[in-house]
Amino acid sequence: MDLLAAQLGGLLKAHGLTLATAESCTGGGVAQSITDVAGSSAWFERGFITYSNLAKQQMLGVSETTLKQYGAVSEATVREMVAGALSHSTAQIALAVSGIAGPGGGTEDKPVGTVWFAWGVKNGQTQARRHQITGNRAEVRAQSVHIALQGAINLLNQLTQTA
Repeated sequence: MDLLAAQLGGLLKAHGLTLATAESCTGGGVAQSITDVAGSSAWFERGFITYSNLAKQQMLGVSETTLKQYGAVSEATVREMVAGALSHSTAQIALAVSGIAGPGGGTEDKPVGTVWFAWGVKNGQTQARRHQITGNRAEVRAQSVHIALQGAINLLNQLTQTA
């Protein structure tokens, strides 16, 4: 994770951008991997750990309707989490992650290991993607941190290609 977080930091610094995170199932794991990198305060603006639906609503502005209609683990929710992280911070880039790490909590439609991710740019596009991750709770969470960081790197690489 350290290498991915450092790579992400290098790209953010090169673009003159800062990042905000909005996390649920990872419980701050993405922010921790970022802040493990010395000097990350130059490119990491803040992190929101919104484990409960109420926290998602209060801290990020995720709508109650979205949560009731689609659930916390959904594309609609992570998109709103990214929008909220961007509007409640000074960051220009945000990522969000919400999933079911297990061992319980899964359903037929959303089994354990279902994780939704989103990455977005202020006043720009947001991308979202669902992953079905295998493993125990710790493995699902660790893989989710990896996917979240890699997705942010991919987004920044896309910005470089379109600039």
